[in-house]
Amino acid sequence: MSTTFASFRDKRLISVFVFGIASGFPWLMIGSVLSAWLKDESLSRSAIGLFGAIFAVYSFNWLWAPLIDRIKPLFLGQRRGWIAQMQWVIIGCCLWMSSLDAQVDLFYIALCGLFIAIASATQDIAIDAYRIDVIGEQEKDTMSAASSLATAGWWTGYGGLGAIPFLLADLPGWHWQMIYLVLAAIMVMCFIGTLLAKEPDIDRDALLREAKARYSALAGDSQSAVNKLSAWLLLTLIEPFREFFQRSGARLAVKLLCFIFLFKIGEAFLGRMSIVFYKEIGFSNTDIGTYSKLLNWWVTILFSILGGMVNIRYGIFKGLLIAGIAMAASNLLFALMAVVGPHKGWFVVTIILDGFTSAWATVAMVAFISLLCNRAFSATQYALMASLSVLSRTLLASGSGMLVDGLGGNWALFFVITALMVIPSLIILTSLKDKIAEVETSR
Repeated sequence: MSTTFASFRDKRLISVFVFGIASGFPWLMIGSVLSAWLKDESLSRSAIGLFGAIFAVYSFNWLWAPLIDRIKPLFLGQRRGWIAQMQWVIIGCCLWMSSLDAQVDLFYIALCGLFIAIASATQDIAIDAYRIDVIGEQEKDTMSAASSLATAGWWTGYGGLGAIPFLLADLPGWHWQMIYLVLAAIMVMCFIGTLLAKEPDIDRDALLREAKARYSALAGDSQSAVNKLSAWLLLTLIEPFREFFQRSGARLAVKLLCFIFLFKIGEAFLGRMSIVFYKEIGFSNTDIGTYSKLLNWWVTILFSILGGMVNIRYGIFKGLLIAGIAMAASNLLFALMAVVGPHKGWFVVTIILDGFTSAWATVAMVAFISLLCNRAFSATQYALMASLSVLSRTLLASGSGMLVDGLGGNWALFFVITALMVIPSLIILTSLKDKIAEVETSR
């Protein structure tokens, strides 16, 4: 047990936690806050659900992730430089959002949300790579602890700080445009955390030496600018994906990617419609801020740490299996709440179990994906796998409002369907048990 706790005392994890906050906070801007704003402006469930399509950007950030691995900003280093630049883009977009009117500027609100999503998805590439790079390759237990604190940080940004907009929204004189100014100010504090973090010390040129030689030979022996550019592009855009599929084997690699894609799809459908559901059954903005954000925040932090401890002591496979079963159970609790109505006691019970499952599942998944990455291509390979997990939470889940409408507003049936969505991933997980054990023991 002392070894388990020792992994959480590493000073590097402070920066991991702060970057987790910076990663989760933009999801609040274009997720819960935007959904609540549009709901107050009387947009339909289907329209609000379609706004979630801007999150699809997170599903495709692997397309430009190789550039984050290879292009070094002028200031703050490879990882912190990218993080800092994207944070200032997000701050600027919040200021722009604060000047828009949902009744006449709906297109520009969507466009601004898209820019936030692009900057946030790019920031996430660098943040995830930072976490992998700053932890030693053989420090498996510390990586599990880092995954816990990254998850706790993400939910602090999304849930803990996420309570602020909803509490402000019910105060006299406040409106959603003013709230985006507050969000911009909080993002400035995240930028200060980036300045204080220590850049990982990784000799990426040494790790890439063999691959560089191979691609230089493919491009030709000539030292012309065209050949040099060809070798750079091959190394940047092709090698991260080639290395992953060669190391895992094509069949196993596809199975891994399918599991990552399917694991949290039910939770994604639920999460996209949760704010609309709370409002429709009668909870106020203050109720949502207090229970869905503040309470969920503390629950998530607690179970993020417990989930990391389980991974350290019992392995990632058991962590993923427990999380998957619990996710289905928590979705069924939402179905019961749809029948019971706006009962605050039942809301608390549901939020606690949902927070447990979200935290536990995320910690196990982050640790699993992190261990699968080669640190020479940490940004690209993590982005490739994480984007598949996000794809179910973004592009597919944008149709969740249509599903509710198609069910005639039957929220109970909707949540039962989301519970059943986890079953295919658990079937795949059981077939990956040996591979997961191999990855854990080889690091």
